[in-house]
Amino acid sequence: IFPLSNPTHLSECTAREAFEWTDGTVLFASGSPFDPVTFKGHTYVPGQGNNAYIFPGIGLGVVVGGLRRVTDDMFRRAARALADMVTAQDHAKGSLFPPVSEIRAVAERMAVEVLKEGIRAGLATRVERVEDAEEAVRQEMYDPCYLRKSCKL
Repeated sequence: IFPLSNPTHLSECTAREAFEWTDGTVLFASGSPFDPVTFKGHTYVPGQGNNAYIFPGIGLGVVVGGLRRVTDDMFRRAARALADMVTAQDHAKGSLFPPVSEIRAVAERMAVEVLKEGIRAGLATRVERVEDAEEAVRQEMYDPCYLRKSCKL
């Protein structure tokens, strides 16, 4: 069940309702944040499934590589990178996405995969070799810390 409406009070259903209606078997992600749900002795942490997970990484990969086009394969690679970052612990808590606290790492991994696909497809104008993709993304990734010693990223 994916109630994606925002804000939370306009959501099609709550996380609690989804877990209760399905006797705890639901795969749930929402567009708005929900508090953890305890149901039948198990605590589930509902994840948000919105474009904040996808578009920063895709955009970063496109910009870093100077990609001439965005292809379906780039979206598939980005989706696979996101899925691969969901841990067994995330699944055990009922989360379909990594924690939002990992959003920078998610964006970096997705950007690398998008860029690699762009290079393989001959669409990159700024990075030529697949093996250079990770470093290229790291070099261009925005760092919100002004004073390194005050940053805890």
